[in-house]
Amino acid sequence: MITKQGIENVAHVLAVASGKGGVGKTTIAINLALALQAKGYAVGLLDADVYGPSIPVMLDLHETPAWEDKTMIPVRKFGLTVMSLGMLSEQGQAFIWRGPMVGKAINQLLGQVKWGALDYLVVDLPPGTGDPSITIAQTIPEAAVVMVTTPQEVALADVRRSVELFRNYDLNIVGLVENMSYFMCGHAAEPIEIFGSGGGLKLSEELELPLLGQIPLDLAIRAGGDNGHPLMTASPDSEAGQIFQMIVDKVLEEVDH
Repeated sequence: MITKQGIENVAHVLAVASGKGGVGKTTIAINLALALQAKGYAVGLLDADVYGPSIPVMLDLHETPAWEDKTMIPVRKFGLTVMSLGMLSEQGQAFIWRGPMVGKAINQLLGQVKWGALDYLVVDLPPGTGDPSITIAQTIPEAAVVMVTTPQEVALADVRRSVELFRNYDLNIVGLVENMSYFMCGHAAEPIEIFGSGGGLKLSEELELPLLGQIPLDLAIRAGGDNGHPLMTASPDSEAGQIFQMIVDKVLEEVDH
């Protein structure tokens, strides 16, 4: 059990990280949280991407969190307990953060939110190796990490740096998820590998980390992010939905023991 104030009743923290932006990290975080919730776990979702919080848009959240005894009350959506800085500002407002402010904001989202009793708190980190990732690593050394990448080499190079950061803080990196791995076209029998192939497997072997799953480019995933109904609520039995469930099973094997 984690002892940090605010999340002292959270059994496990699962951080979803990436070396660079644009790899679908937030989409992965949301759908992993929903897949965990579907298995009967009490799950929270923290949008710690202080530079570009997008979870409110992707979950179609418009509520502003209430306050109780100087503590924020997270909102509920699709069975998840959710908190994001994006719920505290006007839509489209820019967040301008300098170093120490970032760490303070992350600590407030952890310690000044009434998370309650949770089996899992899924944390969507901003991309890269900046202050938010370091804050999570320093304040929650018990956190497990899922790294998200895409097949092309430029994404893999950035993941290597992020993995090195988390290993320097002795965090448990559960494994890699390769997103946008392939596209199934209705006019072709074979998958189309738009961003190349084999990158996730190569990185998995190089870094000695499990490749938890390869998620296709799926129009339903994109639509779910736009209309506020993520894949795991709209099409949980789809091919991509089954892959998310398989990834969660592997995460549970590593973390929930």
